[in-house]
Amino acid sequence: MDPKDQPGSAGGPGGEPTGPGGPEAGAPACYRHPDRETGIRCTRCKRPICTDCMISASVGFQCPDCVRQGGGGPEPVPAGAPGGASAAARVPRPWQRGGSGTGRTPRGDARPRTLAGGVVQGDPRLFTKILIALNLAVFLLVQAVPDQQRLLDDLEMLGRALPYYGADHLVGVAEGEWYRLLTAAFLHQEIWHIAVNMLSLWFLGPAIESMLGRARFLALYLIAAVGGSVASYLFAAPNAASLGASGAIFGLFGATGILVLRVRADVRPFVALLVINLIITFGWSNIAWQAHIGGLVVGVLVAAGLVYAPRRHRALVQWGTCAVVLAGLVVCVLARTAALT
Repeated sequence: MDPKDQPGSAGGPGGEPTGPGGPEAGAPACYRHPDRETGIRCTRCKRPICTDCMISASVGFQCPDCVRQGGGGPEPVPAGAPGGASAAARVPRPWQRGGSGTGRTPRGDARPRTLAGGVVQGDPRLFTKILIALNLAVFLLVQAVPDQQRLLDDLEMLGRALPYYGADHLVGVAEGEWYRLLTAAFLHQEIWHIAVNMLSLWFLGPAIESMLGRARFLALYLIAAVGGSVASYLFAAPNAASLGASGAIFGLFGATGILVLRVRADVRPFVALLVINLIITFGWSNIAWQAHIGGLVVGVLVAAGLVYAPRRHRALVQWGTCAVVLAGLVVCVLARTAALT
C-alpha cells in the first residue's frame, strides 16, 4: 500500500483495499478477492491478482478483466471508481467459485501467500540452494574418504545382499536398514551424475519452491526421494545397488506438470522435456529407471494434494496427502520385506 493512501479510502493503486477490513500495509490483496493476499500482479493493468483470477498470458499473467478487454469484452473498471474493485469483489464470478489458490490467512496475518498457501519469502531459492549444498557436501565426502566403496555400500539403496567389502552378514532395507531409502538420494559417485542432477535441481527447484513455499517444497522433494527408493526396492533385484537424487528430481518433474496445469500454462514444453528424460531413462542400461518412475509418480501425487487442496481445509488436506503417501510407501516396504525374508 502506498503511504499516501489513508485508512478507510476506497482503494490504493491497483484497487488494493485499504480500509479496516483490508490487509495490512505491505500485503497487496487481490482486487477481486480482498481477503486474499498475493504477490502476483496483472502484467497489463498491474492490479494484484490471486491464483483463482490469474490467466496465463504470453508474458506473465493477466486478470479476467484485461483478458475480456483484449477479446472485445467490457473495459475494466478503474480501481477506486464507483463500482470498481470493491464492488466487483462482491459480484459472484465463475472463477470465484470453488477451486484452490492463495486462500484465506489467519486474521491479522497479512503476509503474502504462495500458490499453495505458504508464506512468500525474500529468497525463493533458499531451500534449493541448501539441497544442492548438501548433495555437493556428501559428494565431496565420498571422494575424500579412504575407503570410498565401503561408505557407498553402507548408505546406498540396497534391498538385501552381502556387502562388497566381504562381511559375513546380509545388509539392506530388508534387514532393517530403512535409512537407505533416504541416504541413497544424497549419494553420488561420478561427477557427471551429480552435475546433471544438480543442474536439474537448480532449473526446476526455484520455480516450485516459490509457488509452493519452503516447507511444502522440502516435503515434496524428500517424499519423492523416498518414493524413488521404494520403487527400486519393489521392482529391482534385491542385490542391485542404486544411488543418486534422480528420484527426487523426477518428483520435481511431476510437480512441475501439476503446477503447469494448475496455472493453465502451455503444457507442450513440459511434455517435450519429460519425454526426452524418459527416453534417456529407458535408453541407458545403467540407469535405475525404477527410481525415476517412482519419484515421478510420488511427485505427481504429492503436488496434486498441495495445489488442489480446498482453501477451507487446505493445511489438513496438504499435510494429510503427504502423510497418506508416506503411509503407502511404508506399506510397500513392509510387503516387499516380507517377500524377501
